[in-house]
Amino acid sequence: MSNLMRTPNSVYNSADTEATAFSKDKLIEISVVIVTYNTRDMTLKCLHAICCALRGLKGEIFVVDNASSDGTSDAIRERYPNVLIVENERNVGFGAANNQAMKLAAGNFLLLLNSDAFPVGNAVVELMKFLGGNPDVGVVGPRLTNADGTLQISCYPFPSPGFAWLENLWLSRGYNGWRHDSVREVDFLVGACLLLRRKVFEEVGGFDESFFMYSEEADWQRRMRDRGWKAVFVPFASVTHLGGASGSHVKKEINEHFFESLDRYQRKHHGIIGLVSLRCAMIVGCFLRAMLWAVASVRPSLRVRGLSKFRFHSWLLFRQASHWTLVRW
Repeated sequence: MSNLMRTPNSVYNSADTEATAFSKDKLIEISVVIVTYNTRDMTLKCLHAICCALRGLKGEIFVVDNASSDGTSDAIRERYPNVLIVENERNVGFGAANNQAMKLAAGNFLLLLNSDAFPVGNAVVELMKFLGGNPDVGVVGPRLTNADGTLQISCYPFPSPGFAWLENLWLSRGYNGWRHDSVREVDFLVGACLLLRRKVFEEVGGFDESFFMYSEEADWQRRMRDRGWKAVFVPFASVTHLGGASGSHVKKEINEHFFESLDRYQRKHHGIIGLVSLRCAMIVGCFLRAMLWAVASVRPSLRVRGLSKFRFHSWLLFRQASHWTLVRW
């Protein structure tokens, strides 16, 4: 169950930093969707950043609150009264929450933005210009940077059994060897900031809600690819992404969600054989990495990091060897 808090006959007018009402019958160029879960202060900063980024555009902003307990929705109502809030009674997951708002959105473009992602300068306008000028492109993503300005990898190959073996045997780095300094068609873009056409959402549908969090953007963009739409990285649009804000206090649970979703993707797109092959590749890779980090931890300068990595890869090795729920899914 959810509750939509909406100012009657008004949407967000991005000419001002604070929300201002204007007639709903005006063309809405862009609908922004932000999903939040117990990230009140971060979400308020995100709203400030997106309000600045949308100046001069006709748009609306949705925040989907996944049952936060930190007063997020009340704080948004006070600071940004015309932001449209969807309040869920439980945490329905990242993909399902985005779907809720996209079904309500009226914009020709849909911008999905994490609550810990902050557009820099004209990033949103640049993404809109590129998407508007390339009719065969369905979704675009910006260059993501960490808080210190360093590059954050945001493009990945579609997960597959073959790539899993290459990656775990250090035979492929995916897009990691690329400097992310040129426009490039990629398999899929990280979901921290995605701009897509309304037509794509109407044609392909939203996220597969069986993915609670993680891998849903890979699945979604694979379905876009299957319909003939391209995913393109646009380096001249920049967004600062802090990463992991909603799950920073439950790291073990987040790790489990990540690998469960990876399993679900493999099972969905490559079948049981593909899932088993992925698991075997990861078991081999985890064993090799655990042994290497165990040896590296002998050095005093690497002891803390080495033991941490050894424990993680040992946990993942055990998890991949013993947790086979989705084989029966």
